[in-house]
Amino acid sequence: MGLYDEEDTIFVVVRNDEDQYALWPQKLPTPAGWHEAGMTGTKEECTRFVDKQWTDMRPASLRAQMDANG
Repeated sequence: MGLYDEEDTIFVVVRNDEDQYALWPQKLPTPAGWHEAGMTGTKEECTRFVDKQWTDMRPASLRAQMDANG
């Protein structure tokens, strides 16, 4: 059983420069290229947060390109 499956694991929501979100176990260092997004809690709490925040699954660079092309 890994950290993602343990019931007592506390997670941090992380976000990269493309505005993509992920859950990351709090006891591990934040991976390179990712930044804390302001939410820490259980897997369920963090998942609810991500569901509310990440409403457009397209990477930021693709959104910008599509907006520029009109």
